[in-house]
Amino acid sequence: MAESPTAAPATADGATAPLANFNAPMTGDQTFQLNGRPARYTVLYFYPKDNTPGCTTEAMNFRDHYDEFRALNTDIYGISRDSLRSHENFKSKLGLPFDLISDPDEAVCTQFDVMKMKNMYGKKVRGVERSTFVIDADGKLVKEWRGVKVNDHVQEVLEFLKSQP
Repeated sequence: MAESPTAAPATADGATAPLANFNAPMTGDQTFQLNGRPARYTVLYFYPKDNTPGCTTEAMNFRDHYDEFRALNTDIYGISRDSLRSHENFKSKLGLPFDLISDPDEAVCTQFDVMKMKNMYGKKVRGVERSTFVIDADGKLVKEWRGVKVNDHVQEVLEFLKSQP
Protein backbone atom coordinates (compact mmCIF):
# COMPACT_ATOMS: atom_id res chain seq x y z
CA MET A 1 0.00 0.00 0.00
CA ALA A 2 1.46 3.36 -1.01
CA GLU A 3 1.97 6.19 1.45
CA SER A 4 -0.14 9.30 1.00
CA PRO A 5 2.33 11.58 -0.84
CA THR A 6 2.14 15.11 -2.19
CA ALA A 7 3.28 16.50 -5.50
CA ALA A 8 6.49 18.45 -5.91
CA PRO A 9 5.81 22.19 -5.67
CA ALA A 10 7.60 24.55 -8.03
CA THR A 11 9.95 27.09 -6.46
CA ALA A 12 10.19 30.77 -7.44
CA ASP A 13 13.04 30.08 -9.90
CA GLY A 14 11.03 27.32 -11.60
CA ALA A 15 12.93 24.41 -10.05
CA THR A 16 10.94 21.74 -8.31
CA ALA A 17 11.34 20.67 -4.72
CA PRO A 18 12.00 17.01 -3.97
CA LEU A 19 8.96 14.77 -4.36
CA ALA A 20 7.30 13.42 -1.24
CA ASN A 21 8.49 9.92 -0.48
CA PHE A 22 6.23 7.05 -1.42
CA ASN A 23 6.50 3.31 -1.48
CA ALA A 24 4.55 0.79 -3.49
CA PRO A 25 4.75 -2.94 -4.25
CA MET A 26 6.55 -4.01 -7.39
CA THR A 27 7.50 -7.12 -9.27
CA GLY A 28 10.12 -9.48 -7.89
CA ASP A 29 8.46 -9.36 -4.46
CA GLN A 30 10.06 -5.96 -3.85
CA THR A 31 8.88 -2.56 -2.66
CA PHE A 32 9.72 0.60 -4.57
CA GLN A 33 10.63 3.47 -2.26
CA LEU A 34 11.38 6.84 -3.83
CA ASN A 35 13.81 7.87 -1.09
CA GLY A 36 15.39 4.42 -0.97
CA ARG A 37 16.52 4.26 -4.56
CA PRO A 38 20.15 4.56 -5.71
CA ALA A 39 21.56 8.01 -6.51
CA ARG A 40 20.72 8.01 -10.22
CA TYR A 41 18.01 9.20 -12.57
CA THR A 42 14.67 7.42 -12.36
CA VAL A 43 12.12 7.19 -15.16
CA LEU A 44 8.58 6.48 -13.96
CA TYR A 45 6.24 5.78 -16.82
CA PHE A 46 2.53 5.47 -16.10
CA TYR A 47 0.43 3.39 -18.46
CA PRO A 48 -3.24 2.34 -18.50
CA LYS A 49 -3.22 -1.48 -18.55
CA ASP A 50 -1.02 -4.55 -18.96
CA ASN A 51 -1.38 -6.54 -22.19
CA THR A 52 -3.09 -3.84 -24.24
CA PRO A 53 -1.60 -2.85 -27.62
CA GLY A 54 -0.26 0.62 -26.77
CA CYS A 55 1.01 -0.41 -23.34
CA THR A 56 2.72 -3.49 -24.78
CA THR A 57 4.45 -1.39 -27.46
CA GLU A 58 5.56 1.19 -24.90
CA ALA A 59 6.97 -1.48 -22.57
CA MET A 60 8.83 -3.14 -25.45
CA ASN A 61 10.27 0.23 -26.52
CA PHE A 62 11.64 0.84 -23.01
CA ARG A 63 12.91 -2.77 -22.96
CA ASP A 64 14.64 -2.40 -26.33
CA HIS A 65 16.48 0.74 -25.18
CA TYR A 66 17.17 -0.47 -21.65
CA ASP A 67 20.95 -0.65 -22.10
CA GLU A 68 21.03 2.96 -23.33
CA PHE A 69 19.14 4.09 -20.21
CA ARG A 70 21.53 2.13 -17.97
CA ALA A 71 24.49 3.77 -19.74
CA LEU A 72 22.92 7.13 -18.78
CA ASN A 73 22.77 6.11 -15.09
CA THR A 74 18.99 5.73 -15.26
CA ASP A 75 16.54 3.22 -13.80
CA ILE A 76 13.14 2.58 -15.41
CA TYR A 77 9.89 1.62 -13.68
CA GLY A 78 6.47 1.15 -15.25
CA ILE A 79 3.40 1.90 -13.13
CA SER A 80 -0.25 0.98 -13.59
CA ARG A 81 -3.23 0.01 -11.47
CA ASP A 82 -2.84 -3.66 -12.42
CA SER A 83 -2.20 -6.30 -9.76
CA LEU A 84 1.25 -7.68 -9.01
CA ARG A 85 0.20 -10.99 -10.54
CA SER A 86 -0.75 -9.24 -13.79
CA HIS A 87 2.54 -7.31 -13.72
CA GLU A 88 4.60 -10.47 -13.14
CA ASN A 89 2.92 -12.14 -16.13
CA PHE A 90 3.33 -9.03 -18.34
CA LYS A 91 7.00 -8.66 -17.35
CA SER A 92 7.72 -12.33 -18.02
CA LYS A 93 5.80 -12.43 -21.32
CA LEU A 94 7.71 -9.42 -22.72
CA GLY A 95 11.08 -10.20 -21.09
CA LEU A 96 11.19 -6.80 -19.39
CA PRO A 97 14.53 -6.12 -17.64
CA PHE A 98 12.96 -3.52 -15.33
CA ASP A 99 10.33 -3.78 -12.61
CA LEU A 100 6.67 -2.80 -12.70
CA ILE A 101 4.98 -1.02 -9.81
CA SER A 102 1.44 -1.94 -8.80
CA ASP A 103 -0.81 0.95 -7.74
CA PRO A 104 -4.32 -0.53 -7.37
CA ASP A 105 -5.39 2.09 -4.83
CA GLU A 106 -4.18 4.90 -7.16
CA ALA A 107 -2.07 6.61 -4.47
CA VAL A 108 0.97 7.06 -6.74
CA CYS A 109 -1.24 7.88 -9.75
CA THR A 110 -2.89 10.57 -7.63
CA GLN A 111 0.45 12.01 -6.48
CA PHE A 112 1.49 12.43 -10.10
CA ASP A 113 -2.00 13.58 -11.19
CA VAL A 114 -2.36 11.02 -13.99
CA MET A 115 -5.95 9.93 -13.31
CA LYS A 116 -8.15 11.54 -15.98
CA MET A 117 -11.55 11.19 -17.58
CA LYS A 118 -11.14 9.55 -20.98
CA ASN A 119 -13.39 8.51 -23.85
CA MET A 120 -13.55 4.78 -24.55
CA TYR A 121 -15.91 3.66 -27.27
CA GLY A 122 -18.04 6.77 -26.74
CA LYS A 123 -18.26 6.39 -22.95
CA LYS A 124 -16.53 8.53 -20.35
CA VAL A 125 -14.29 6.43 -18.10
CA ARG A 126 -11.73 7.31 -15.46
CA GLY A 127 -8.28 5.99 -16.31
CA VAL A 128 -4.55 6.55 -16.33
CA GLU A 129 -3.27 9.20 -18.72
CA ARG A 130 -0.10 7.81 -20.31
CA SER A 131 2.64 9.95 -18.74
CA THR A 132 6.38 9.80 -18.06
CA PHE A 133 8.40 11.53 -15.33
CA VAL A 134 12.15 11.86 -14.88
CA ILE A 135 13.41 12.24 -11.32
CA ASP A 136 17.02 13.18 -10.66
CA ALA A 137 19.44 11.68 -8.12
CA ASP A 138 18.25 14.19 -5.48
CA GLY A 139 14.61 13.12 -5.82
CA LYS A 140 13.56 16.20 -7.80
CA LEU A 141 11.17 16.00 -10.71
CA VAL A 142 13.15 17.39 -13.67
CA LYS A 143 10.95 16.53 -16.68
CA GLU A 144 7.46 15.29 -17.41
CA TRP A 145 5.50 14.26 -20.46
CA ARG A 146 1.69 13.98 -20.29
CA GLY A 147 -0.75 12.57 -22.79
CA VAL A 148 2.11 10.57 -24.28
CA LYS A 149 1.86 9.09 -27.76
CA VAL A 150 3.83 5.84 -27.84
CA ASN A 151 5.66 6.35 -31.15
CA ASP A 152 9.10 7.96 -30.63
CA HIS A 153 8.41 8.70 -26.96
CA VAL A 154 11.22 6.55 -25.57
CA GLN A 155 13.63 8.30 -27.93
CA GLU A 156 12.44 11.69 -26.55
CA VAL A 157 13.14 10.52 -23.00
CA LEU A 158 16.61 9.30 -24.00
CA GLU A 159 17.40 12.60 -25.75
CA PHE A 160 16.39 14.51 -22.63
CA LEU A 161 18.61 12.34 -20.42
CA LYS A 162 21.54 12.74 -22.82
CA SER A 163 21.20 16.53 -22.47
CA GLN A 164 21.59 16.40 -18.68
CA PRO A 165 24.94 17.28 -17.06
